[in-house]
Amino acid sequence: MLLLLAAFALVPLALPWLVARIGPRAFTVASVLPFAAFAHAAVQTPAVAAGNIPYEEFEWIPSLGIALSMRMDTLSWVMTLIVTGVGGLVLVYCRWYFVDEGVGLGRFAAVLLGFAGAMYGLVLTDDLVVLVMFWEITSVLSYLLIGHYNRRAPSRRAALQALLVTTLGGLVMFIGVVLLVVRAGTSSISAAVADPPSGPVVTAAIVLLLVGALSKSAIFPFHFWLPGAMAAPTPVSAYLHAAAMVKAGIYLIALAAPVAAESPAWRPIVIGLGAFTMLLGGFQALRETDLKRILAFGTVSQLGMLTVVLGYGTRDAALAGLALLIAHALFKSALFLIVGVIDRQLGTRDIGELSGLGRRAPVSAAASVLAIASMAGVIPTIGFVAKEGALTALLDEALGGAAWGMVGISAVALGTVLTCAYGIRFLWGAFATKKDADGGMLPATDWPRPPFGFVLAPALLALLSLAGGFAAPWLDTVLTPYAETAPAASPGVAAPEHPAHLALWHGFQPALWISVAALALGIGVFALTRGWTPARRFIPFTAWDVYNGALRGLAKLSVATTSVTQRGSLPIYVGIIFAVLVAAEATAIAAGSPWNLDLTTFQTPTQWVAAPIMIAAGIIAVRARKRYTGVVLVSVTGIGMTVLFATMGAPDLALTQILIETVTMVAFALVLRRIPARLGERNASVKPVLRAILGAAVGLTMAAVAVVAVSARVHAPVSEAFPELAYEIGHGKNIVNVALVDLRGWDTMGELSVLILAATGVASLVFVTHRADTLSDLTQPLPRDITRHRRPLVETHGPEAADSSSPARTAWLVGGQRVRSRERSIMLEVVVRILFHTIIVISLYLLFAGHNLPGGGFAGGLVAGMALVMRYVAGGRYELGAAAPADAGRLLGIGMAIAVGCAVIPVLLGAAPLTRGFVEATVPVLGHVEFVTSTLFDVGVYLVVIGLVLDVLRSLGAEVDRQRLAATGSGERA
Repeated sequence: MLLLLAAFALVPLALPWLVARIGPRAFTVASVLPFAAFAHAAVQTPAVAAGNIPYEEFEWIPSLGIALSMRMDTLSWVMTLIVTGVGGLVLVYCRWYFVDEGVGLGRFAAVLLGFAGAMYGLVLTDDLVVLVMFWEITSVLSYLLIGHYNRRAPSRRAALQALLVTTLGGLVMFIGVVLLVVRAGTSSISAAVADPPSGPVVTAAIVLLLVGALSKSAIFPFHFWLPGAMAAPTPVSAYLHAAAMVKAGIYLIALAAPVAAESPAWRPIVIGLGAFTMLLGGFQALRETDLKRILAFGTVSQLGMLTVVLGYGTRDAALAGLALLIAHALFKSALFLIVGVIDRQLGTRDIGELSGLGRRAPVSAAASVLAIASMAGVIPTIGFVAKEGALTALLDEALGGAAWGMVGISAVALGTVLTCAYGIRFLWGAFATKKDADGGMLPATDWPRPPFGFVLAPALLALLSLAGGFAAPWLDTVLTPYAETAPAASPGVAAPEHPAHLALWHGFQPALWISVAALALGIGVFALTRGWTPARRFIPFTAWDVYNGALRGLAKLSVATTSVTQRGSLPIYVGIIFAVLVAAEATAIAAGSPWNLDLTTFQTPTQWVAAPIMIAAGIIAVRARKRYTGVVLVSVTGIGMTVLFATMGAPDLALTQILIETVTMVAFALVLRRIPARLGERNASVKPVLRAILGAAVGLTMAAVAVVAVSARVHAPVSEAFPELAYEIGHGKNIVNVALVDLRGWDTMGELSVLILAATGVASLVFVTHRADTLSDLTQPLPRDITRHRRPLVETHGPEAADSSSPARTAWLVGGQRVRSRERSIMLEVVVRILFHTIIVISLYLLFAGHNLPGGGFAGGLVAGMALVMRYVAGGRYELGAAAPADAGRLLGIGMAIAVGCAVIPVLLGAAPLTRGFVEATVPVLGHVEFVTSTLFDVGVYLVVIGLVLDVLRSLGAEVDRQRLAATGSGERA
């Protein structure tokens, strides 16, 4: 089962390529996989019937107890046969349905097969959490399938509507799953069913689960999305809306009913809403003139019937309900596929435009008659067997005094009347010869004979509906194990003397007479409503109107909320964030347990020196009137932290902190070139008192959080074991570095992703039209032999030319040749040329020494970045291009690829991600050498940090320079 599930995940990836090669014939190839799964399930029939339930498991998230577990009990076996069997036939049917289409067909084939795989996993999984995952996958894939004709507005609207409704229900269901898993202590479905929890929390969880099931199966008030989904191609309707997707909710109800039916909330919701949906859908089907919409509302009605019967929760109802589930999948899929044949051959589904097709299309007509007979419950079809069992089970409950049994039998009887009526309406509308307004016979509609394979699938499904009736004794044998999991009767009702069984003929029982009366009334209802198309609504709104009104209301609410909160003011945004922070944290602290404060005045005397300076710098920064002055003063607090780290035994942190402060200062300096030098020159600061109060509140709140959090510790911190772990596991003495690249490597992986996103975000804001990096190309024409000369190396013209009146200067840097003479500093050029390579060597030393000494990839990368900053400051953007000819994006990508490789390669070798390897040897001259593969991860960090600094310099530095020159009309030389 797990192998088939993996195949369902991988095979669809090849279908777009296959469709491009052989066209729609690829659907026939794709059908091999669901047919193989069908054959596998069929082979398991003896084991399932005998109670030897096939089970496979693969541990996925052991820490949470979540596993990819596949369990094929009776209910799952039935659903597997439906999902795979009907899915395979629908794929074969697509071979002819899409014969004239080509755009997007490969994607459609892949998504349809992927959906079949998602349903296969959904009905077989034994884990509630994994079930929710498959549940949401089916919602997303159904969105793509319903919206296949994405250039048609109705298709897009229908797809979005189905996605919103089913996904919302799925999210509510997920909350119920979490509550149920917590109460049950396990996510295993079989374990929870074997020992079901109880209590008010479980009742709430059941209600939440039902919201998801009812929304998926289009039960009122979520019924409106299914008729709208008829904008999908007919194969989608035949599979998703008859046999697969809508059955997911029914499956969940059937799964829970045997143990949850006695919950006080179960039957009022399931029976009440199911009965109402059954009658609402049947009534609406009589108003439709489109064949597909007749079936759509009929499907809504039938889903309501399935909800009532399978959700009732007794043994006899469960047995009949499971047979009804099989019958519905067969006859409704067949009918949808027949509508697809008519639509593709004639280009219409309107019953007013069809006449006399019964004689011209005898195979389709015969298949439709068999399917409608099964749907209405006419002997000898499987629909008759299932409906007789359902009527008997509910009648026994009603006669035993069960109020919900009375509701159920009444609803099913009335539903049968409506089913018969709209079933005959479908046959009449599709195949009968009709009369015109004057009473004359309409000419028979021309019927291009379809290929045999096109009608094979619906004909086979219709024949199975007939054969199922004769196979009732065998069905009774294989379906009884599921029925036995439910109680014999509801509380207060005596159990039947003899358990029910499925048979084609039980004799002249009350259920038979109810069925005969319902069919007779159905014929009468059709005769009365044959030409009935009422225009007036019985109520002033429909569920569709409520849905659209809700969307419009949500849009208006979002606009109103945005207009209030999104004012375009950064101070307001930051102020709201800080206010929420203060309110939330202060509430948590105040509502917490009594504080156990353990404060010390200071740890080192240096704190008495550094802290006042940091505080004073912060206060003065608030009063600063120039932006650069404020930035420098704020950096003082960072330098103060550097001093504290250095004097408290954290030289590695101190080194990193001072480097970050320096790079941050450079970035601020680059940004400040494009904004006014003085604060408040364009937008003056307002309400300083309020800002001061809020700032003080944030500071006091964070101080309180730090004090309370540290004082509240009741267990030894995990960091106490880091020195030993760093040396024994990570083979390094630098605890900080080993933690970053080994013990907590996943955290570092996430931080690298954030750095890449930050670099990309900065570049996208600055590079307006495209993110080009051509600085290295611009430096190619420049001479590289920059030896001492008495005259300029290059005769330049224009705004960047050297002043002719000034004496010639030596170009110590390549980019210095393009810098205006008045902006050059020969001293700076000399210093940079002398120190650049030394700084790069130091950065490499920090990289490789960081595993045992202060340093590491982050610190080394920042040092190398500072060397690039020096080159840019001394020689401008051309010098930056000469110093780093590599694209910043490539450095970021290579660094991240190395880090990811360090996580993936161990997995390929059978180890856990980020597992390190250790090599040591004695090398001549060098002596004892040790190498840990986590150093490679550090190399990735090193490259990412360099790429980040380079990207900032390229965007905030070089690109801003170019834009400034372009804005002033100065131009630039190639």
